[in-house]
Amino acid sequence: MRKPTVLIIDDEKNLVSSLMFSLEEEGMTVFAAYEGKDGLAEIENRSPDVVLLDLKLPDQSGFDVLDRIQTLSAPPITIMISAHGDTRAAVEAVKKGAQDYITKPFDLDELILLIQRNHKHRQLTEEVAYRREREADTHGLIGRSAAMRKLLETVERIGNSSARTILLQGPSGSGKTLIAKALHSTRDKTAPFVAVNCASLPENLLEAELFGAEKGAYTGADKRRTGLVELANGGTLFLDEIGELPLPLQAKLLTFLETHRFRPVGGQKEIDADLRVIAASNRNLQTEAQAGKFREDLFYRLNVMPLTIPSLADRKDDIPMLASNFAWELATQESCQPINLTSETLTRLCNYSWPGNIRELRNTIERLTILYAGESIGIDRLPPEIIGSTSQAKSSAEADYRDPINSSSSLASEMAKREAQCILEALAQSNGRKGDAANSLGISRHALKRRMQKLGLIGDEL
Repeated sequence: MRKPTVLIIDDEKNLVSSLMFSLEEEGMTVFAAYEGKDGLAEIENRSPDVVLLDLKLPDQSGFDVLDRIQTLSAPPITIMISAHGDTRAAVEAVKKGAQDYITKPFDLDELILLIQRNHKHRQLTEEVAYRREREADTHGLIGRSAAMRKLLETVERIGNSSARTILLQGPSGSGKTLIAKALHSTRDKTAPFVAVNCASLPENLLEAELFGAEKGAYTGADKRRTGLVELANGGTLFLDEIGELPLPLQAKLLTFLETHRFRPVGGQKEIDADLRVIAASNRNLQTEAQAGKFREDLFYRLNVMPLTIPSLADRKDDIPMLASNFAWELATQESCQPINLTSETLTRLCNYSWPGNIRELRNTIERLTILYAGESIGIDRLPPEIIGSTSQAKSSAEADYRDPINSSSSLASEMAKREAQCILEALAQSNGRKGDAANSLGISRHALKRRMQKLGLIGDEL
């Protein structure tokens, strides 16, 4: 993720200088303003990611500046800075729209962490929103492979057609439910979409679940029960795992598909229902029908508009995009940073057979997100079945530490000199009293000690 740009609005110049040096050292781009009106002008001209805003400014209240910030179409992250004892006012600022607050004197590391955390959260939120908007254009179906492009084209054609029965066939975990929803939303997103897994209900309840039941139709039926067919009227009924539908109920479903009329359990009158029926199965229903395990006439009635969903093994070019999308989606779900899959890891994911299809891929990314949130994922962190028993897993986690103060970089050296000068000036103004110098810099005594040690201004004692 890119480093944030930060605007500091505070009239304490020593504090501003110290903050600028420290934040620049972290790779951030930093600007400063000493009055509210100048700060608002900087926000308009530079569009910073983060604003550090003091509650008390020479020309106006920090609350007034915050109110103006909140009127912007894309307000920056605002972190309020308050003096010790103004915590209540800082909390009030958060209620008015600020993302966070910190009180003087503060620890520089704490402030840096606060900026980084809020910036990463904003980037994550924006990325997820962008991805969801992009997915909405393709009904949530992700992929650019030839198989996926063909599938998307077919979904659009069938979805916009007048076809009232559609049969989806494909392996478990290949996304049949998502395809059913895409077919539905292509025609009318506002109409009801009702789904039922035919394998999840006992046979004696399935008929009442589908077609409803009148009061007293069976033991325990103390009131009329509305069936899923009636609930889906005007929209789509999705019958998943239709191969599990009992043979007697298959006959009743066939009658409904031919007449679009049904009779609830225990009912005398038939009810009309105008809806599209999408059935799905991971079995070959034609083979099942030939074996007498599925009604042949029902198969041909459902097979008016067949659509075969490719397995993940048939669209491996989509794996990097799917994995990335799941990483962002699950990071949002777990309120953490997304994992980063190395190129080696992506290659290994693409070479795996994925017997569990997209569902298995998502479960894998979810496991990695929970265990290694925000980290780089090398091959060694993949599940054993993906690594393979003969594969030599290599660790990709190497520390890459560079101390910017001790770096030979002329820029880092110049920044260190400027920061050291700022600290020495604060010490001179306070007659060497380090506690007063820390207060004038707006940092804690402990933070000042660490900065001076890092700059070589003192030894281990302060």
